[in-house]
Amino acid sequence: MELLANFPLFASLIAIFFAQFVKVPITFFVTKKIDWSLLTSTGGMPSSHSAAVTALSTAIALQTGLDSPIFAVAAIFAIITMFDATGVRRQAGEQAIVLNRLVNDFNKFLNDAKGWQNKPEQEKRKELKELLGHKPIEVFFGGITGILLTLLLHMLIY
Repeated sequence: MELLANFPLFASLIAIFFAQFVKVPITFFVTKKIDWSLLTSTGGMPSSHSAAVTALSTAIALQTGLDSPIFAVAAIFAIITMFDATGVRRQAGEQAIVLNRLVNDFNKFLNDAKGWQNKPEQEKRKELKELLGHKPIEVFFGGITGILLTLLLHMLIY
């Protein structure tokens, strides 16, 4: 039970679960479709990675102060994580979109040229994961989610 008394860990885990859960109603509001797979997927609004690292940094700041070395570590960790979410991971997702298009075009060519592909579409190919990274606005709102949720939790618990 001491693990649950670790406020920075608790706040970060709650931020992850909250950010993942809230993706479902946000997507429903935009697309009018319920997609429960968003609970366990990467990418989307808000960024659960950003929510987690900002929750961690905020909770550490509340417990140890802004001048503590552990807050400095958490803040730099948050910055690197959020930068990565909009940079490398986002670019990998963009490349996956292009590769999936190439695979689709190649499969269409083979189907049209030979007519041998009579299997269902899902058996023909396996798509690469396209929602790897985040748009800057998704990272921003993930960060805001983590900070606000942690401040709320801190007021309720302490």
